[in-house]
Amino acid sequence: MSHAALSIAILLKQTFDTEEKLNIQQGRINEEDVKWIINPYDEYAIEAALQWKEQHGGHTVVYTVGPARVTEALRTALAMGVDEAVHIELEDDELDQIDEWGISQCLVQSMKDRQIDLILAGNFSIDQGGSQTAVRLSTLLRLPHTAAITKLERIEELKVAVERDAEGDTEQLEVTLPALFTCQQGLNDPRYPSLAGIMKAKKKPIAVLPAKELLSSFNASSKTSRAAIELPPPRTTGTKLTGSAAEQVQQLITQLKSNTGLFES
Repeated sequence: MSHAALSIAILLKQTFDTEEKLNIQQGRINEEDVKWIINPYDEYAIEAALQWKEQHGGHTVVYTVGPARVTEALRTALAMGVDEAVHIELEDDELDQIDEWGISQCLVQSMKDRQIDLILAGNFSIDQGGSQTAVRLSTLLRLPHTAAITKLERIEELKVAVERDAEGDTEQLEVTLPALFTCQQGLNDPRYPSLAGIMKAKKKPIAVLPAKELLSSFNASSKTSRAAIELPPPRTTGTKLTGSAAEQVQQLITQLKSNTGLFES
């Protein structure tokens, strides 16, 4: 049985590398020495789209919302094998004025003239961890969605079987396309761009859409706000409990009372 080739959209976010030391100044990240990477969970989405294309055919488009620097992340996705990219560009003064609500609205506006059968995104971003953008997008597009998938398999023309991570257990579902899925660790092993892929990426198109123009068509006022960013407190040395088991339990209770306020009346 032959399958029709699908149009596949991938959501990408460029995030700061959480393995690097961050410099926080006045409640904001100082970007001067920040290393920017593709959100690792979005790499699973890219790989899933590429594997689907290799097995069933199709056309892949990667979307991102961000300032000029995100072009580097888009070029990496194109070098991995994605066909084209869409950059919804934010000006520097717009970065703190748009939240996941506005980002999802921008994505809807940029996708409205395309027929999209399958949307893949990361389960969450390592910088914010909100898991909001993809779910908001599925709601706005009125598409079914399944979060944290660890398996994706086509079983009919427009039906897929997925497995999802459900609080440490595995849930099996059948979903009819078009639909949106967010990708969890374990779904695949993302590939590295090849030299040939890097060279081809230079010729692949990146459409640039000013976010300001997309935002003007609806009420984009943020639904959330961020007061400040701060680093977690430094780790302190641990305390070794001694004595009998009963004595250690009593020491632990004392520590919990004094350090956390637990067990207070």
